Amino acid sequence: MLQDEPRPSADRSPEAGLPGCHRHPQTPTGVSCTRCERPICPQCMVAASVGFQCPECVGDGHAGTRRATTRFGGAPAVDGGLVTKVLIGLNIVVWVLAAYVLSPRLGQTWSLFSAGRDIQGGPAGVADGPDQWYRLLTATFLHLEWWHIGTNMLVLFWLGPALEEALGRLRFLALYLVSGLGGSTFAFLVAGDLMNSVGASGAIFGLIGATIVMQLRSRGPLGPAMAFLVFNLIVTFSRPNTDWRAHLGGLVLGALTAAGLMYAPRERRGAVQALAVAAAVAVEAGMLLTGMALYGA
Repeated sequence: MLQDEPRPSADRSPEAGLPGCHRHPQTPTGVSCTRCERPICPQCMVAASVGFQCPECVGDGHAGTRRATTRFGGAPAVDGGLVTKVLIGLNIVVWVLAAYVLSPRLGQTWSLFSAGRDIQGGPAGVADGPDQWYRLLTATFLHLEWWHIGTNMLVLFWLGPALEEALGRLRFLALYLVSGLGGSTFAFLVAGDLMNSVGASGAIFGLIGATIVMQLRSRGPLGPAMAFLVFNLIVTFSRPNTDWRAHLGGLVLGALTAAGLMYAPRERRGAVQALAVAAAVAVEAGMLLTGMALYGA
């Protein structure tokens, strides 16, 4: 029985007398991956808590690591109230511009104004068609009086961070915008023949509804949130010139969207949450198109 002569290893560099990197065989190295023990060169080594690892082992390690999420599936953030602060800042900037810098032009062009076809000069505003539909969103950032923005931003400051921390930034922002648009589209559906309103109250009422849903989902105390809602509803229907339609529309759409975000099953959470937001947008589109059929050209 003949014994084959030893063959030079493809993984060994004859010049250096060291093994070659398993990914670059012509590069000698004296370092091995701490997980698989294969030789790795400086180009391939990735610093680990102990020693170095090869790219394959690093990738396998990341693949097996479960991504941390918030309570309802969002990406966690160090500053849980960043979106809340940005929204407050945007509202304040728009208020300063509308009340002191671009007054009255900004208030006229950004308000939730609509005049139906039966009104002299109509249709105008939202009822005039897609070129004016931007008002449904811009009106939710527009305030003209200091007490109006002060009240809305105070509630946003109270409720926003807890919801943002639980949902994550993207989901919280979607909830806020859907609630604001829900208030605007419901107001247009009910009173689009002649209306003109401003304010983030629809979005704020949506956050109140979402807070109640979160307390139900987490089995937390409902008393404070329900009392706050009742108080705000009393104010809504007792104060003159208050657009109760925007408040109720934001409340209902916000609560329903929050239910979809917070009760989504863990194994299909992303798909169900996306569907919940899409369904809310579809409802708002339906209200807008119905309003156009009633009041538009």
